[in-house]
This record gives sequence, structure tokens and C-alpha cells, in this order.
Amino acid sequence: MDPLKALADAERMPYWLDRPGAPEPSPRLTNDTTADLAVIGGGFSGLWTALMAKERDPSRDVVLLEGKSIGWAASGRNGGFCAASLTHGLLNGLARWPDELPTLERLGQENLDEIEATVERYGIRCSFERTGEMNVATEEWQLEGLREAERAARDLGSEPVYLDRDQVRAEVNSPTYLGALWERDAVAMVDPARLAWGLRDACLRMGVRVFEHTPARSVSDAGERLDIVTPHGTVRARRVALGTGVFPPLLRRLRHFLVPVYDYVLMTEPLPDHKLAEIGWRNRQGIGDSANQFHYYRLTDDNRILWGGYDAVYHNGGLIKDGYDQRDATFEKLARNFFTTFPQLDGVRFTHRWGGVIDTCSRFAAFYGTAYRSRLAYAVGYTGLGVGATRFGANVMLDLLGGESTERTRLRMVRTKPVPFPPEPARSGVIQLTRWSIARADAHEGRRNLWLRTLDAMGLGFDS
Repeated sequence: MDPLKALADAERMPYWLDRPGAPEPSPRLTNDTTADLAVIGGGFSGLWTALMAKERDPSRDVVLLEGKSIGWAASGRNGGFCAASLTHGLLNGLARWPDELPTLERLGQENLDEIEATVERYGIRCSFERTGEMNVATEEWQLEGLREAERAARDLGSEPVYLDRDQVRAEVNSPTYLGALWERDAVAMVDPARLAWGLRDACLRMGVRVFEHTPARSVSDAGERLDIVTPHGTVRARRVALGTGVFPPLLRRLRHFLVPVYDYVLMTEPLPDHKLAEIGWRNRQGIGDSANQFHYYRLTDDNRILWGGYDAVYHNGGLIKDGYDQRDATFEKLARNFFTTFPQLDGVRFTHRWGGVIDTCSRFAAFYGTAYRSRLAYAVGYTGLGVGATRFGANVMLDLLGGESTERTRLRMVRTKPVPFPPEPARSGVIQLTRWSIARADAHEGRRNLWLRTLDAMGLGFDS
């Protein structure tokens, strides 16, 4: 089908946020107040931190500040892949923290189990389906990477399922598939906006004071407390948890480590039963392909297909603008690739197209730290894999703010920082050269040029 025709009626907004059931926003902060803990940011990072702070100590006075509405940014725009991985995939973890990887894998699985238990405990209706994720190879050179991941997973006690060409096409029918590795229990599919709204409701029930449309303008030291200035009131808090992702950081030091990368997504109309039968997909697992420029895709609870990824766009200068949420060239590319993957879906139309900004760092996985004599903690840099890992990051922040030595805070992954990015304009040059090199590697059987090999050796990276 002509991609332009398939996109013709697609709404320019996130599907997850374009449905009935969104809660009425909480009121703005309109006066000065105090708190034991102030959480800045109403996405997954902030919501998990606020909720678990109250679960740890119900008497703690917790305030959550959100500049717009709960879940409006990355938490309401992502693919809904809630992964156990804390390291942005097994191979990335193996390359960076090999000695800690058994512990990190265990903690990640425990974290996902606890997310599932929280969804059940609070009755959060977010279409939680623990179906796992299948990484597929669409080029011969990608098959060895799947085998390498299988060996690493088995060494750590996991039992992923390797599927050859015929087996994977029997599972999900695409003429592009040559093989796959299916991790059955390591990823759940969720409706991310409804998860965010459900966490908000749980916070309110636990007594968290939530203020929406209340952007934090600055944080400053006021002696025993930190002052958080907002347009119409100041919060004076004993401790602060910062969960604002890549948006202009209230800590200048974070600017050295984070870059904003835009990711784009399409959503189809619901597939009729006969169309879905042509694909199979009876086990409803999430899917990602194995190129450097990769797609991720999954079924929703009403059998739409969410199709995203491939392009990772950095705007020179690190600019963040509302207008960057729409990029027609990428939408058309995504649509073409969709019909290449599933030609039997010719005639299916897209109902939504949108984009959003991701907080990317050079190691791809989150990093953590404190400021203001350990009275403020942060967790950032999830690089698109934050639906599940933000809960772990929230626990790290609470441990750090409590001055606790825990299994989490003793991890080298938690105690170290990624390699910083160079300042502008060198930063833009490095990133754009890297994006070009990644696309070239995909076009040349995965062969990485001298530039990519140099970045690998330095511990720097950039991925789609």
C-alpha cells in the first residue's frame, strides 16, 4: 500500500493519550508548602519514587510536582515494553558490567516481578501481559548476534528459545524473518499511559500530594531544606528526587551526560480477525529486529499494531521543541518498512503517528547520583528502556536519599557515571557522524567502520 495513503487519516498525537479514561489533572501548586520529600517529574520515574516512598514510610509527607500532566511525555508515548533488563539488554550489560551481570539480571527480574505485583495490588488496569520479547534477524549477519545473546543468557541461567527461519515464521509470519531469540519471561506488554495514570491514583490513595501544571523552575540550598521554586509557590523539602529525564536539567552537571534523541511511532487500526490470522502472533510477544537501526512492535489489547523505532533523530544543538514530535519523513519510512515486514497487511491504515524525546547517555543504561550534600538524588539516561527500569531507579534514589548502603547502591553500575559527551558544536558533529556510520553498518552486513570501533573502545555509544 502507498505509505501516504496509509497515513492519510492518522492523528498527530500519541494513541495512548488519545482515549477516554484520562484522569482530571490535579490542581496547580498555588502557595508555599513544606515536605519531607519532593519528587520532581510526573512520569514513571517520579511516580514510582513517590509511591514507594509512601510504601516505605506511610507517615512521610511526599509532594510530587509535574510541569504539565501526568504521563504526557515519554511515559505516555513509548511502546509499552516493560523489560526486566536494567542494562539496556544483556549484551550491553555484559560489555560494561560483566562481573555484576548475574546480580543485575536477578535484580531486574525481581523488579519486573514487583511491578506485576504492584499492578495487581492496586488494581491498575494497564493491559499487563507478560508475553516476553522476540528479537528477530532479518539479515544473515544478525544471526550470530542472536546466538551470542542465547549463549550469554544460558550462562546466566535463563532459557531463551532460539527459533530458526521456519519456526519463527510459524510464530509470526513475516517473509523478512530468518531467525529469532524469544525471551519468554523477561518483558511484559503494558498500556503505558494507563500504567502512569494507575500509579498516580495509587499515589493519591497513599496520601501523596500531587500538583500538575506546576513546573519546577529552580532548586536551591536553604540550609536544612532545599527550595523548589514554581510559578506560584515554593516547596521547601528535606529531600528531593529528580526524575525529569532529558528536559532542561535543574542540575547543570547532567548536561554533560545527556542528549535528547527523538523516537517515532505509528499505530494501526484494529486488525480484523482474518488479517491477524495471516500473521499468527498467537502468543502476543513484543518484537524487535536486530539491526543497529531497529524497529520495535507489539499488539495492543484491541489488536492494533504499534510500530516504532528505526530513526533516532538528534537535532543539532540538543534542542527540544514540541514541533519535533512530528516528522513526516520518518513516518513515511516507518510505513514503508511496516508493509515490507507484513505485506499481507496491505490495505491496513494507521490511526495515529507521534514522536517523543528520549534521555540518552553514552552507556545506554541509566546512571545515578546525588547533589546538595546527598539531599537530592537523580536517576536519568534510560535510553528508551525506562518503563520497567525506572522502578529500580526510584529505589536507588530512595536508598541514596536515606543514606543506606544496599545491594543496589553498592553496584558499580550505580556508583559510576557514563563517559560524558563533548560540548557543542563537537557534540552534534560526533552524533551525526555516528548516526551515518550506524546506517552504513546496517547496509554493509553489520561491519563497523573505524569511527564506530573507536567509540566502542572508548565506551561511547549511540544507537537507534
